Order: sequence, then structure tokens, then C-alpha cells
Amino acid sequence: MASSNDIKNGSVLKIDGQLWTITDFQHVKPGKGGAFVRTKMKNVLSGKVVDKTYNAGAKVEFEIVDRRDMQYLYNDGANYIFMDPDTFDQIPVSPEIMGDAKDFLLENEKAQIGSNNGNPIFIELPMSVVLEVTYTEPGLQGDRSSGGTKPATLETGREIQVPLFLNVGTKVKVDTRSGDYISRVND
Repeated sequence: MASSNDIKNGSVLKIDGQLWTITDFQHVKPGKGGAFVRTKMKNVLSGKVVDKTYNAGAKVEFEIVDRRDMQYLYNDGANYIFMDPDTFDQIPVSPEIMGDAKDFLLENEKAQIGSNNGNPIFIELPMSVVLEVTYTEPGLQGDRSSGGTKPATLETGREIQVPLFLNVGTKVKVDTRSGDYISRVND
């Protein structure tokens, strides 16, 4: 057991049998009363975000999470298979843990896998990825400057909104957190 004074961003706590990652914390020492720690934490499995306050010095249970850069190899039909590029160990990651990450990950791309006691518990992608547009309606002449958008399907199967001037075969940068179009990428 550790103290709430040891809480930092990225710490993983075990609360009621569930793992929570600290996304934001603040040590507060008011003029009156005792000091406390205000935290914002995200459930590792569900993604639910909650605020929780601890008295200074309160006992909390930290969990050790091993974060490793892994390379995505393939989907075997049931799981997504990742390989550690240093040891060549392969691990399966379930679709539940993959979540929306599967919509932004191509074979041989890198991602960070967080494991607890040898079991994958979350996946973190880079902030943005470059993907190719495989289907979209043709852009109309004269739509170059308007702020309109149209649906486009990416090579992973994910559908996003893109500017009207983009066509099939265009590479685009996509935000992996929101799934939003960021920019066109010139080769």
C-alpha cells in the first residue's frame, strides 16, 4: 500500500478490483482544514472517466502496468496478434481491449500495449495515423474553398468526414482519439 501523496499522472490504481489510470491530479492545501488530492481517473477497461478526492496520506493500492511498444501483425479471426520487436514474443489482444484502435491500425504498425500480470489491459496508438481513402464520392468542381464535408471510407474500413475536394487514393492524417480528419498528406 502506498499513500495518496505518491499519485502522479499515468499511475494505475486498483479500486474495488478495477484498474484506473490517473489522467490528472492536483495536491490541494487549503487555508483551513487538511490537505487533499483531487484526481481525474479513467477506467482502464471501460474508458469511463470519474473525479475522486483523497485525503492527504490516505492509503491507495498501486498496480504495476508494463507498457511495451509492440508491432501489430494480423487478426486471426478471434484476436489481434501483436509482436514484441525485441523478443519476438507474440501476444493476442481481444477485440474488447482493442476497441476503436482496430479502425486505425494497419499491419506492421506500432502501438503501445499495457499489461498487468501478463494480461493486456489497454492499447495506446500514436496521436495520429496516416491512412488512404479507399472510397468517397467524387468532389464537385467549385467545392475547393467551401467548408463542406463528405463521408469517406479509409483502408481500415473506418468511415470519417473529409473535405469535399478529397478523392479516392488520397492519404489523410486522422486523429486516433476522436477519429477526425486532420489534414491531407502529400507523398
